[in-house]
Amino acid sequence: MAALLRGSRNLLGRWHGNVVSVQVSRSMASKTQVGFIGLGNMGNPMAKNLIKHGYPVIASDVFPESCKELQELGAQILDTPADVADKADRIITMLPSSPNVMDVYTGPNGILKKVKKGSLLIDSSTIDPAVSKEMAIAAEKMGAVFMDAPVSGGVGAATSGKLTFMVGGAEEEFTAAKELLSCMGANVVYCGQVGTGQAAKICNNMLLAIGMIGTAETMNLGIRLGLDPKLLAKILNMSSGRCWSSDTYNPVPGVMEGVPSVNNYQGGFATTLMTKDLGLAQNTATNTKTPVILGSVAHQIYRMMCARGYANKDFSSVFQFLREEEGQ
Repeated sequence: MAALLRGSRNLLGRWHGNVVSVQVSRSMASKTQVGFIGLGNMGNPMAKNLIKHGYPVIASDVFPESCKELQELGAQILDTPADVADKADRIITMLPSSPNVMDVYTGPNGILKKVKKGSLLIDSSTIDPAVSKEMAIAAEKMGAVFMDAPVSGGVGAATSGKLTFMVGGAEEEFTAAKELLSCMGANVVYCGQVGTGQAAKICNNMLLAIGMIGTAETMNLGIRLGLDPKLLAKILNMSSGRCWSSDTYNPVPGVMEGVPSVNNYQGGFATTLMTKDLGLAQNTATNTKTPVILGSVAHQIYRMMCARGYANKDFSSVFQFLREEEGQ
């Protein structure tokens, strides 16, 4: 029986007739090198936190300039995802969309071209749950394990290592995934089989978009009624209207520090990505015949914003969009 070792894992062999099923316990794997693909606003600080926790990182990104900062911290930078897969048997991907994930995993220079048997592949992108399931099947054919682990918390949480990970995949692999994800997040939650992490993330982001629009409308109304925005935010945050968009990520410039609204909505979570996530929510709602009335309205608002030049601004710029819509 061939045994594939990764780190300091134990092997548990189980016979089923003439078939040998080998389960590999990946818990407490040694701090061997970890691959990381996708070094954007989220991926960069996530990879940095792996390095801070003592993991040697092998990274790749389609934009070489995104790799410089990580390289200065000691990461090895390679040209393609396939090159990363040839060197590391634990790989994390953080990519913008379903097509990007499909290309990174199954493209001509994708991970699965050189993936090692027994490799653990964790995708933290927010994509269609159906695509996660497709990637899991493709990985399984190559003898690898794929798990979806999208995140919540934004760039601030990615930087501070306080992300929430929603994980879908084989339950026996969760401990191994959690070992790595805990270096980048405060909460690592097992949701079920492959695709359920994406389902949880899509639901979360639909609520986030609705909440942000509601906060922006509320703050705008209060300001027009003569209320000081800081005072209004303070009252909201000690009352029943309190939400993450009001107390942690307020969309009104000058209300709080350290958020995109004080930096002309630069950085953070781009409106185009929120629009993409709301599109995923719409697709899944249609497929499951689920009414999502406010989710549909939120999707239309963010699509309008993309058409009006807000695509690359943080999604909290909906406040600015509403103000411009009223001619101010």
